[in-house]
Amino acid sequence: MKIAMLSTGEEVLHGDIVDTNAAWLSSVMYEQGFALTKRSTVGDQMNALVEELLMLSFNNDVVIVNGGLGPTTDDMSAAAAAKAAECKIVLFKAWLTRMEEMYRERNRPMPDSNLKQAMLPEIAEIVDNPIGTACGFKMHINDALFYFTPGVPREFKVMVETQILPDLKDQWPNNEAYQCSRLYTFGLSESGISDKLDALKLPQGYELGYRSSLPFIEVKLFGPKDALDERVKVMQLIYKLLESNVVSVDEPMLEHIGHMLKEKDLTLATAEQSSYGYLTSWLQSEQNIAEQSGHGWVLSAKGSETIDHSNPLAAAFALAGATREKCATDLALVTGKLNGKQFSVALSAHGGEWGMVLELNREYARQEANKVISTVAADVLRRYLEKKPMFGDYFSVTKVKEMFVPSSLVK
Repeated sequence: MKIAMLSTGEEVLHGDIVDTNAAWLSSVMYEQGFALTKRSTVGDQMNALVEELLMLSFNNDVVIVNGGLGPTTDDMSAAAAAKAAECKIVLFKAWLTRMEEMYRERNRPMPDSNLKQAMLPEIAEIVDNPIGTACGFKMHINDALFYFTPGVPREFKVMVETQILPDLKDQWPNNEAYQCSRLYTFGLSESGISDKLDALKLPQGYELGYRSSLPFIEVKLFGPKDALDERVKVMQLIYKLLESNVVSVDEPMLEHIGHMLKEKDLTLATAEQSSYGYLTSWLQSEQNIAEQSGHGWVLSAKGSETIDHSNPLAAAFALAGATREKCATDLALVTGKLNGKQFSVALSAHGGEWGMVLELNREYARQEANKVISTVAADVLRRYLEKKPMFGDYFSVTKVKEMFVPSSLVK
């Protein structure tokens, strides 16, 4: 079975907006057993649209077209579909009535331009849009079944999930759905992960995929949805090979940390120098972490003049201890001053203080450096909460020094 997606619009073609609809559809369709075999993009040009529709109609079983169903002159999908199918555009009175009702409910007159959204190819069947004025529609062009959908992401997703996927399952009931399990890793390169997994022999029907988004690499295992026990066993094998660098499973790292803080009912304060506020902002973007957080301090260069930076690790320990004491929290997580490529990270807890001095292995733009440094700090927190070895090995940074000071020695 061959399934294609066609995205339309000059703004998508020329990169003015990111085509998040295409990425989302690819993922959802794969998991439901209807993997895309082709994706293409065409601008708002009638001849180009018709040409692409015809080409796709001869080479695919199903085509999902996204965009071009609005009321403006550059919305051409319905007209292009009619031209490709050699049929007329006609008024669908049922959809016109529906739009008029929508505007009446809002106590507003319907603009004349919206009439265009009820003009569809005569052979089309309406695909309902419960939250917008652009109805979808389906029709055959040559050998392929086409679904035309609105470009607004919320409307598009509702239409795919509630109507298009159920329709496809009715017509192709034997397609096998897939499930994606995820391992979120930090501290390994893609080649490093590949080397570790080279010896792994996957059962038939399973595939591995990777998604890199600084500073994480997501390892994805795709397998039959109904084979849960087998998929869990394969995941356990992968986890064992990557364990020292796995920061979470089937949820992002921050969600994992948030759940642990909430379950253990631990409070957290932060103080930052080398991460310039990114660590606190990032951590508190997760609801559970935000609810367990005390103060978050960002020290400027002037604000840290009283700190002795001649010993970066001692300075980080002092900052962590003072932060936990002043904020009266269970934990304090800090990033010390950035000196060239070197920085320090420390965690203060009831059981003692852990700290590291590390060096970035290459030059980073400031925002990228903030992410890497903050993730190292968050990983120290994660390791503490999981009762794992506190000091990890990271591809992007080199460990210069590490130390644990038990609470009995902390003054």
